[in-house]
Amino acid sequence: MLGYANWYSEKFTREILFFIPFMQVLLIGPVIYFYTKSLLNINFKLSRTDYFHFIPALLYGIYSLVIFVTDKLILDDYYFYADGRDKDLANWYQATGLMSMAFYLILSLRYYFDYKKLVFDKVSYADTLLFKWIRNFMIAFLFILVLRVLFFILNPDWGEFGSQFWHYIAFSFVFYYIAITGYSNIIKQTTLSSEKLKVVNVFDDENLVSKSETRKNTPEVDVKIWKDKLSNLMIVKRLFENPRLTLSDVANELDTTTKIVSSVVNSGFNMNFNDFVNHYRIEAVKEKLEKGEQNTSTLLGIALDCGFNSKATFNRAFKKSTSLSPKGYLEKLTKE
Repeated sequence: MLGYANWYSEKFTREILFFIPFMQVLLIGPVIYFYTKSLLNINFKLSRTDYFHFIPALLYGIYSLVIFVTDKLILDDYYFYADGRDKDLANWYQATGLMSMAFYLILSLRYYFDYKKLVFDKVSYADTLLFKWIRNFMIAFLFILVLRVLFFILNPDWGEFGSQFWHYIAFSFVFYYIAITGYSNIIKQTTLSSEKLKVVNVFDDENLVSKSETRKNTPEVDVKIWKDKLSNLMIVKRLFENPRLTLSDVANELDTTTKIVSSVVNSGFNMNFNDFVNHYRIEAVKEKLEKGEQNTSTLLGIALDCGFNSKATFNRAFKKSTSLSPKGYLEKLTKE
């Protein structure tokens, strides 16, 4: 935005904009991608091969350095900048950056949706671990890139700096969004830490063995027998009342592996682990309502007693299971 502050009109400030690569569009995509991976996978560390993703940004940095050395230190005259146009705004660079950001944002979204599936398969409090803010940010960023392509096609003067004003305004809104939602996420994570929710790395199994090896190493199980064992465990020991229940907790109770429990839940009950546990929680809530416990306690109090950890999660799970809101179900129960 410094260009709109009239910096291109003065020689000193114009040269600052010319020779310092403020717009590292080839760096944004890899940073977002690896930040997403580090946020969702607590054991993630950059490997040697990961650094290759930063080579395009490094090459552009070297290119900018060569331009500076040539124009300022060797020739002391504009050679590369003879046309008076900022290299950061060159069409080839902006187009390459656009493709890079789109590519890495799509990779990030794919990684997020893999994470979402895994977290629902491994914990009973998945809603609190979804990092929806980063998903929304990536979708908003992709939307801006799509708009940019559209305006690039419709606007014949795209190469002119002034015609890109709308894009920088939209970009600033995205960064405001990142700042606000990122800060709120820190507060949320602090709250979760105070509740001592277990930190589960849902990518553990995938990091240890490939999917083909996982299928090969998973023993054949009698789904019917394990379904009965699992149902009895949930009903007798009422494990669902634990708001921090994980797949590994259930596996330990049954003295088996998480792969077997996950397989039984998925193929035997046609549910993921989160929905499976919530099913028992909802049935327990319905049982309490039929006994009239709502007369001595609130709906939220009953939900918390049955293992839900928030009103929003309870309302969502209840409506998904019964097609009614908790209040709507209670009203229907009263009429009967």
